[in-house]
Amino acid sequence: MKLYEYMAKEVFHRYNIPIPDGEVASSPGAAGEIARRLGRPVAIKAQVLAGGRGKAGGIQFAPDPAAAEAAAGELLGSTINDLPVERVLVEEQLSIDGELYLGIIIDPASRGPLVIASARGGVDIEEVPDRDIIREPVDVRWGLFPYQVRSITSRMGISGRVANRFAAVAVSLYRLFRREDVILTEINPLVISGNDLVAADGRLTTDDDAAFRHPEVPDTEERTGIEEEITDLGLSYVPLDGSVAIMANGAGATMATMDILEHFGARAMNFLDVGGGADGEKMIRALELLARTKPAVVLINVFGGITRCDEVATAARDVSRRGVLGDIPLVVRLVGTNEEEGREILREAGIPAHSQLLDAAREAAQLAGGNVGGGGDLGDTR
Repeated sequence: MKLYEYMAKEVFHRYNIPIPDGEVASSPGAAGEIARRLGRPVAIKAQVLAGGRGKAGGIQFAPDPAAAEAAAGELLGSTINDLPVERVLVEEQLSIDGELYLGIIIDPASRGPLVIASARGGVDIEEVPDRDIIREPVDVRWGLFPYQVRSITSRMGISGRVANRFAAVAVSLYRLFRREDVILTEINPLVISGNDLVAADGRLTTDDDAAFRHPEVPDTEERTGIEEEITDLGLSYVPLDGSVAIMANGAGATMATMDILEHFGARAMNFLDVGGGADGEKMIRALELLARTKPAVVLINVFGGITRCDEVATAARDVSRRGVLGDIPLVVRLVGTNEEEGREILREAGIPAHSQLLDAAREAAQLAGGNVGGGGDLGDTR
């Protein structure tokens, strides 16, 4: 369950992690009144469950209550990344002396919590070189030890009061992570403001399977129009932050496709599992919706069983002929029931057809601008 920023900050506050003074508002007038009570310049922040909010214009600054009311009026009722803005967070504008990054996730590789930190936080965290990202696995049986936090701050290159305050926030965030059944949390930026560190922004995602232990957590499910339409088709869809749109049949096949894409230097734009019984019309509609997300390339990976490869190929051909994808390349891997018939349909339509997932993923990654020089044994990728 993803929590809105203001909800995440309420949880941070309970664990003694400093946050800016502020309140949430659902009308321009309420936003102006909050700014008046705060008595200082404020930030007006759209509350949506989407990344890249700042770059999309979802954060504005206001020097006085009148400007705060105007900014809230502009944001409320608008959309950010296809999500409607129904609330804004009005909070004090911080003086910023530096920006750090701190997050904790469940790491599939270590099968436990992973602390991630950087001395280069802020809106461009995705562009920070890997050498400047600190990763520290935590043994869930023992927790986060002081020596691990000292190692993190040392590798970040921070010291003195900043390092001490960072350590305190990290320990509190890990305690929150464990007690609240969190699978992802991040503070970006963790602002150096005077003599303290303040969580200027926050993300918090809790484990749905542990929801029964936290009845106080509200249902915050929020979907874009495309998510709603794909879900209405009866398909499993999750938007991600890559550039390659994926359609596969089976959750395992979809995740394997994502992993192999990353091996070749590209990232998935979505998780889309069409299952084992999707018909041609449903696939055509799903491909039309994927096209609206404007990927660099679309990759279809189908292991035909109940789903016949010739039906998949016909859907891909028809979408291509209708011009729905525009100039977006389409790469298809087919194996299984009627695979030869399917590949023949694709060849006649001029669509790349592969029998090996490695070959299809390599081509998709190359078209998306990935580094296809990856090597190593990926095991059985049938």
